[in-house]
Amino acid sequence: MTDTRKHWLKLLTQLTEPIIIPLSQDKLKQTMPIEKKPDTKQEDYTHLEAFSRLLVGIAPWLETPAIDEGEKELQTRYLTYIKQALHVGTDPHSHDYFNFSEGLQPIVDSAFLAQALLRAPTSLWEPLPHETKQQIIHCLKQTRTRKPIYSNWLLFSAMIETFLYGVGEEDWDPMRIDFSLKQFNAWYVGDGTYSDGPRYHQDYYNSIVIHPMLVDIVTQTGVLHPDWDILKEPILTRSKRYSTILERMISPTGTFPATGRSLAYRTGIFHNLAHHAWREDLTDLSPGQLRAALDAVIEQTLEKSNTFNEAGYLTIGVSGHQPGLGEVYISTGSLYLASVIFLPLGLKETAPFWQDKAQPWTTKRLFNGEDLKNDYPLDN
Repeated sequence: MTDTRKHWLKLLTQLTEPIIIPLSQDKLKQTMPIEKKPDTKQEDYTHLEAFSRLLVGIAPWLETPAIDEGEKELQTRYLTYIKQALHVGTDPHSHDYFNFSEGLQPIVDSAFLAQALLRAPTSLWEPLPHETKQQIIHCLKQTRTRKPIYSNWLLFSAMIETFLYGVGEEDWDPMRIDFSLKQFNAWYVGDGTYSDGPRYHQDYYNSIVIHPMLVDIVTQTGVLHPDWDILKEPILTRSKRYSTILERMISPTGTFPATGRSLAYRTGIFHNLAHHAWREDLTDLSPGQLRAALDAVIEQTLEKSNTFNEAGYLTIGVSGHQPGLGEVYISTGSLYLASVIFLPLGLKETAPFWQDKAQPWTTKRLFNGEDLKNDYPLDN
């Protein structure tokens, strides 16, 4: 096993165990401290947030059988915890039963749960007992009683329906998918970037939510209708272009522009870049370059002092504990979207991402004085 992979697995373990072990024992609500802004009700949502956001990042790793015996043993142990946690979190008789039915926020994290299950169907979904599967389906359908916000939230409703279609539910709703795909196509502003609603915002939601969900939705459902299938190529092309932009945002030291909201998601900001690294479909960025760039971001965000509290849970901040970056919708559970940086662990250890020699990323090369070709926008 490569040293970088060992290091990433160590961090993945640090993120994962404080969530999945107590949840599997029906004790997460007892043990997880909740950091949030005063006078907000995020405690009603934070436990579903923590689990679903953690799972959406580690699912590909769980889906790919490890080569190393120690890593294989870790996967087996975590799968045991997670399968029990899926049962507990969707069982209305458990103490740790998640809130799927009250407020708007469950629409978001039900979608991340659905996306996680789609990313690991063989290891996470198929082996579940029938009872647990029915509980999950029932819980996800509860989110249909509320209307998503007219923004990236449209994709959350679409992702839930994509999952329901994928597992063979007859009453999945194609209209939620259709509206989402076509509305985002209308919101495309150029050069791989969408506005998040009617107006463009200079933040990272194109990476955090928009591109990864569009790609996963159209990959799963595009073949069902010609007008969906025709969107697949532009969605993938735009997403890969935005990954190129993200890579260029990583400074020579691994920092990045602190613009927009939700900076407390830390490495979650690079969801799209990690997604395409896992998909292995970025022809303009080498695997060794991608690994080095993402590793530098991890060092600047997840490895600073006070990133975790004394109980082992993430704190609010982008580089250490910075509670000023908290927002009304941010709480301890929200922060676990940081897990998506680890999507490339879903590649086998023999993949070029892990085996190729580390190479400097674009800004490091430029500011070392290397003569590189200029960057050009995407035309479509």
